Parts: sequence; C-alpha cells; structure tokens
Amino acid sequence: MTHVVVIDDDRSVGEMIRRSLARIDLNVMSVTKADDGLAAVRNETPDVVLLDIMLPGTSGLDVFRKIREIDRKLPIIFITAGSDSSTAIKAMQLGGFDYVTKPLDLPALSDLVEKAIATRRMMNTPVALHMSDGPFPDSESFVGRSPAMLEVFKAIGRVAAQNVPVLIRGESGTGKELVARALYQNSARSGECFMAVNCAALPDALLESELFGHEKGAFTGADRQRIGKFEACNGGTIFLDEIGDMSPLVQGKVLRLLQQQEFERVGGNKTIKTDVRVITATNLDLDQMVIDGEFREDLFYRLNGITINLPPLRNRGDDVSLLLEYYLRVCAAELNRKDCEGISPEALELLKAYPWPGNVREMQSIVRQALMNSTGPVIVPSFLPLEVSSATKPKGTAEFSTGNNTGVPSDLAAFVNRRLEAESRDLYAETLEQMERYLITRVLQATEGNQTKASEILGITRGKIRDRVNLFQISLDTTVSVEE
Repeated sequence: MTHVVVIDDDRSVGEMIRRSLARIDLNVMSVTKADDGLAAVRNETPDVVLLDIMLPGTSGLDVFRKIREIDRKLPIIFITAGSDSSTAIKAMQLGGFDYVTKPLDLPALSDLVEKAIATRRMMNTPVALHMSDGPFPDSESFVGRSPAMLEVFKAIGRVAAQNVPVLIRGESGTGKELVARALYQNSARSGECFMAVNCAALPDALLESELFGHEKGAFTGADRQRIGKFEACNGGTIFLDEIGDMSPLVQGKVLRLLQQQEFERVGGNKTIKTDVRVITATNLDLDQMVIDGEFREDLFYRLNGITINLPPLRNRGDDVSLLLEYYLRVCAAELNRKDCEGISPEALELLKAYPWPGNVREMQSIVRQALMNSTGPVIVPSFLPLEVSSATKPKGTAEFSTGNNTGVPSDLAAFVNRRLEAESRDLYAETLEQMERYLITRVLQATEGNQTKASEILGITRGKIRDRVNLFQISLDTTVSVEE
C-alpha cells in the first residue's frame, strides 16, 4: 500500500489528512515532531511527505534538507498557516513538490498527493535518457547523426575552404549561425575576425549604418564618423542573418560589395575597398520573394553561390534524443543542478513525440524550464512545460470515441494466439491486465472520464481507479485514450 507521512505539530491537521486520504486507499502516518518524522522517512520509505513549515524548536525548511539527505527523490509538500511570500519562495527554491496553506482544501490536497505519488513512481523507474559523463560539450559544437544532418556536415566540408558566398536556409531555431561559424572555423580565414549581424533586428537606416558605417553629419545624431562591419571585418567573414528582411536600398549596396568588394559609408563619397567573405541566412522563401519583387533577383544569385539547407528538428529522427542529452548537460551546468540523473521514459516519449515548432532553440528553452520546474533528480512529465504535455501523447497511444472501438484487444482469442506465438511465459498475468485495461477504459468512456461514477459502476475504490489510470497511462481529456 502507498504510504504518506504527515509532519505537523497540530494533531487535528494530521487526523483530517488521514481521513481524507484513506478514502483513496492511502496509508497515512501522522507525527508531531521533526525527529519522529525523520525516523518515519527512514523506516517507512513513504511515497509522499506533507511537511509543516513551522515546527516546535525547528523549521520545516531545515527538516526538508535532512529528508533530502535520506531520499532525494521523495516528493515533499509544504503546509503552512502563514501568508509570508518569502517562505513560499524559499520552500520552492529548495525543491519542494508544492506548497499549500491552511485551512486545507482536502479534495484538492488529495489530487495533489496522487499527483506526487505518480511522480514518485516515475522517478523510481530507471531513466530512459541518462545525464552523460565525459568532457563538457562545446557550446558551438554540432550534435546529430541523422542522414539529413550528415548531408549538412558534408556540405560544410566541401565549401568551407572555398572563398564563395554561402546561403543557409532553414526554419527559425535550426542553428543557422552554428553552420556559419563552422564554415568560418574551417576556412582559410579562421585566423581573422567573424562578425554576425541580424538584419531583422535593426531598422533600415540603422542597418545601413551598421554594415557600411557613416560620416560625421550624415544624419541627425551622427556626431562622429563610424566604421561599419564590412570595413572592420576586412580579411574576415561576416554573417548576415535574416537577409530577407533587408530593404531594397541596403540590398543594392550589398550587391555592389559582393560584385566589386567596395562601398561608400553613409553620407560619404569615398570608395572603400574591403575583402570579406559573406555568409547569409534566412527562414523566408527567397525564391517567392524574387517572384513577388520583394528581393532583388541579381542579389539572390550572388548570395546563392552554394546553398546549405538545414532540416527542421522534427525531421531529424534520433537526433532528438542526442540533443536532449546535450542540452540536459548544458542547462544542468548553467542551473547548478548536479543532482540531475536524466529523463524518465514517460517524459522522453512526450519529448520525442513533440513537433518542436521552435526547433533546437525551443528544445534548449524547454529543457531549461523542465530543470527549473523539477523537484527531484529525474525529469518526469509533470515538470515539462504545458505546451509539451498538452500537445502530445506518449508514442503508441490511441484515440477513441464513446463507441465500441477501444484500441485494446477485445478479441481475446486473437490476443492469446499472438502471445502464444511469441512464446510468452506470463500469459495469465498479461491476459488479466488486458481485460482490466479494457474494462476500466470502457467504463471511463461511458462516464466521460468521471472517476467517481466509474468506481461506483465497477465496485472498486476511486483510489484504485486512479492507480490504474496511471498504470495504463489512460488520458482523460475530451476523449479517453489508453496506451496500446
């Protein structure tokens, strides 16, 4: 049976919690002293601890630290009668699972405890993606071995040493600047400077000045001469990101520079010679922009000496796992999360099924958020941002309506035959599990996900329903789904 330990000096609080959680088949042990609570954690190996912040002679925060030394995967829910925001902030900083205030909302507390129990079970499952050891990864290194990325690496190798313009195309967040830096680092200009300019981040007038410089008095506020990027980067490589956002005026000046390696500063008439390699990138459809007259055709052909197409993350297959492992290490180091062990199987399935509209840049953000949300050493689904957990379901799940299509083997004979052919050595248990999965899922469909009604129909406790929902990974949304 699942065990819960309550550490609160108010006996009535412990008794209220015990009665409330007993309704969902949870065994509650209530103590009033910190030492007794620590002993219970050691001896009872509970699944959840409810800990009062204000205890006689000590602070619940100090008790929390001692519990963490005993079991760092144990979810701890703080309870307090106070309203001091700094206490709540400190409790969550330490890694508390959640924070509730008195008077307690017992139904809500029951749901919170069940959520903590599910988290505990997933944390105790061996992680599917470990925090790797070895040398710390380079922040500018490429991670990937999918066929699409191997083509990118080969293209970089072929063109890096050639002094020709390169156009990098791909969705936002795919790592276009990393490609530009790889081209620079593997070129004959690697000993010279590298400069990056985001053309979409600056207004037209400022972009022109940023790239070509300006003379004193060229415009209001130009109180001195300024050297532009093309002049400062003489002999090196300049990377122009979001090239499709350039105005026609700037496009014309860039075209002249590419053709003749010369330009004039804004407000000047002196021709300046320069020697720069130009690498550009865009997430826009330049071909269509040329057709629509929004981008100069002659400049497009000049920039397009060779094109490198970066694939979106959703098309990179197993690279998702490699990148998750990479960013887990990077972000854990940034956030000083040395205790992180890895990602649970359930969370990894969600992450692998997610479409990643923001690509690699979004992945880094999501991994960082998951680490900040985590209250233990293993990342489980509840720690992931809402857009991941709500947008996807674990691989292998099936949606089904309130009809007879259940997504489970209702043809029992066919199921048994398949398992016999597979030479199963646990057919009795497997068959019972399939029957139970079908029965509970079908009743939940009939009750539209109402677990209280389902428990009445089935003649079992609501706690057992919740247990089976977690075990079978039944999703209770507008439709009911279950892992096949």
